[in-house]
Amino acid sequence: MGNNRFGTIVQIGDILVSEDVVMEYFACDYAVCRGACCIAGDSGAPLEERELESLERDYPAYSGLMTPQGRAAVDAKGFFEVDRDNDIVTPLMAPEGEDAKDLPCAFCHFGEAGECLCAIEMAGKVKPASCSLYPIRVTKLTGGGLALNVHHWDICKPAFEKGQREGIRVFQFLKNPLTKSFGEDFYAALSAAATHLIG
Repeated sequence: MGNNRFGTIVQIGDILVSEDVVMEYFACDYAVCRGACCIAGDSGAPLEERELESLERDYPAYSGLMTPQGRAAVDAKGFFEVDRDNDIVTPLMAPEGEDAKDLPCAFCHFGEAGECLCAIEMAGKVKPASCSLYPIRVTKLTGGGLALNVHHWDICKPAFEKGQREGIRVFQFLKNPLTKSFGEDFYAALSAAATHLIG
């Protein structure tokens, strides 16, 4: 671990973890947000190149759960697009009306009450890692390592508040996706570092 002007940084192998991952409280409050993170914004969810093959391979299994607009977006753009930051992201549906602000992810499924779910996950397939790891965002470092930081978004305010109420921290809420993405040894080391930091 090291301290700098950005706070404490936990280093596990070639992965740098910001202290927010350990110290911040977070627990998705779906009853309040209803899947807003899949709808809000002007860019899709970050994708790894290795995920593109499975998105295309599994498409027949989950496409029927997508909206017609979502399938049209895939037909027009493919299984990814490149955003203004030059990152590979999930395709977005076309805007409905000139004043449309938020563009839902093409892989969204909308329930009868308007709640948003992931068609990929509903079909029992693996959704993008960036979705499972949210609110953690993974950044590739120049030297080949990775940096894990907490993304603060207004629409997730209820989730930070729920985590505070229930005493659940970001790394605890994301135990399964963190373990799946980085391994059991990584999570064990992160938990040990958290015990030291939290006291």
